Amino acid sequence: MKLQAMTAAHWPEVQTIYVEGIATGDATFTTTTPSWEEWDSSHLRHSRLVAVDDEATGHGQVLGWAALSPVSGRCVYGGVAEVSVYVAAAARGRGVGHQLLAALIKESEENGIWTLQAGIFPENSASVNIHARAGFREVGRRERIGQLHGVWRDTLLLERRSAVVGAAALRPSCAS
Repeated sequence: MKLQAMTAAHWPEVQTIYVEGIATGDATFTTTTPSWEEWDSSHLRHSRLVAVDDEATGHGQVLGWAALSPVSGRCVYGGVAEVSVYVAAAARGRGVGHQLLAALIKESEENGIWTLQAGIFPENSASVNIHARAGFREVGRRERIGQLHGVWRDTLLLERRSAVVGAAALRPSCAS
């Protein structure tokens, strides 16, 4: 398995993995996948990764993906992003999510992100555990934050603060 930057060419396989995540009922409040254009415009341009298994099929089958979304358009939150990590059903339990999240953290820091956050359904223990292993801490539980298929759901809010980004003074463009 190798990790590489996600491109539009990966979208069909990324979208299939996203659909598998939606089908679990414990990955997202989203019930349908967006088009590439919609997805592309709602995620940061950097820190978009796919895990590719080029040994299994010889053509680079996508095993999972990870990306960041901005949490706000306000300048002061420019270094805060929300994490998405999805692993193909057939690849779960093989460390793909852990490797994607570790690489996503590294890339996020290289791009000036000082805080990563994740909203995870408490029932998704695999995702909670992967994030905890990567240094995320539980900030709180958002009770009945939204409905999925008519059922109120809670999410756990997890965050990871970078030890290398964000220690300096506020960016000059945000100071005014």
